[in-house]
Amino acid sequence: MGTEYLQSAIDKVASECIAVRLRRLNRVITNIYDDALRPLDLKVSQMNILVAAAKMGTARPIEVCNHLHLDVSTLSRNVERMKARGWLEVVPDEDGRSQPFRLTLQGRKLMEKAITAWSEVQQQVEKSLGSGFVVLLNQAMNRVASEAATS
Repeated sequence: MGTEYLQSAIDKVASECIAVRLRRLNRVITNIYDDALRPLDLKVSQMNILVAAAKMGTARPIEVCNHLHLDVSTLSRNVERMKARGWLEVVPDEDGRSQPFRLTLQGRKLMEKAITAWSEVQQQVEKSLGSGFVVLLNQAMNRVASEAATS
């Protein structure tokens, strides 16, 4: 591989790689949400887990991991922190290996406050990205999720 070809390939990856651009966009957007949730001592990644628990009632870790596309260790680490803060509690289960969890009353109160902050920042981010981009993002996510489910 010649030096000129390699430099051209590097330039192409640096300017066109979808994964790199999506990761950068993700970091920027995540920071915006985290800044809005910081007064609640909450991160958007934790809020996603709280929302999943609220929707599921009793959240089984494997289901949360599948839904949020998280690995088990990431979920476990976050759930432990959130239990320590009193936002989540473990639900006794017949299978001792699984540790289902649910929102506590404190977690539900936090969600009420977080939803207000989230709503404001959601509007801000949508305005920054443009509603057309958000529509395309939703379509792309649905398409990728559908393809992943069939493969």
